[in-house]
Amino acid sequence: MSDVERYIERRKKRSVKFAEHFESRYEAFEFSVMLREAREKAGITQETIAKRLRTKKSAISRIENHAEDIRLSTLGKYAKALGKKLRVQLTD
Repeated sequence: MSDVERYIERRKKRSVKFAEHFESRYEAFEFSVMLREAREKAGITQETIAKRLRTKKSAISRIENHAEDIRLSTLGKYAKALGKKLRVQLTD
């Protein structure tokens, strides 16, 4: 376990609020990484995605860096611009 992981675990034990916020924010972070990696794997730049979505590169950057606040319709368009389909799933 790294120093960062130990620090996070200690903070979670000390603060329920930190633990709750950390988990939800971390999931959004993981999702944003997934979006960026999918785009890079497809060999597509943020600028190209922006053109396909008729928006600005800065909007694509916000999507890839702050995924917790994206509309489902925008995610669907982003996926389509990558030649992919979006699938939403509920889990326990």
